[in-house]
Amino acid sequence: MGGFNSIVKLFMPKDRVFYSLFEDVAANLVEMGKVLNELVNTNDASTRKDKVNLIERLEHKNDDLTHRIFVELGQNFITPFDREDIHYLAATLDDVADYIHGSAKRLDIYKVHEINDSIRKLSELILAGVEELHHAIHELRNMKNMRVITDACVRINSLENHADDIYDRAIADLFDSESNAAELIKMREIYQALEIATDKCEDSANVIETIIIKYA
Repeated sequence: MGGFNSIVKLFMPKDRVFYSLFEDVAANLVEMGKVLNELVNTNDASTRKDKVNLIERLEHKNDDLTHRIFVELGQNFITPFDREDIHYLAATLDDVADYIHGSAKRLDIYKVHEINDSIRKLSELILAGVEELHHAIHELRNMKNMRVITDACVRINSLENHADDIYDRAIADLFDSESNAAELIKMREIYQALEIATDKCEDSANVIETIIIKYA
């Protein structure tokens, strides 16, 4: 069996394409998180519009990378970890991108002039979450520092809990202070999109944990 494993290793590409693609996705998500935070921290309308457009372009880039992962999955006989885990990780990371984009798009189309602390705080938590995913995904390539991966996943978990608390408070405040039904619906949708982005970070972290449990 040992000899067979050596032969298999011989034919495996040294820089396996899945690692590179996932690292590109993770870097792209960090970029999206940074731009979202720039967006919610400016009052300048044209700067905001530019940031929304940039997030849209980054989301398209993410779609392309995700598509490439699925194409590789269809063509490669050997994969670095279970095919369904690769599929699910790609899908959950793509969801993170979708909800970052969805949050930015809603801020734009609903013409939110006053961006409040809840929106800013949720955006910060999204950025922190994608940065942790970036750390964890980089460690998947050699799986030498399992602690880095597990610590990142634990932090993502606690960021998501924090986001839940902020979301619950923001919704409660909204129902207390907003009498205009249309405004209430708009703001609730924005909070929901931001909060779901943190949920999707946690979903991605859960897949990463599944992978390392199998390969530890």
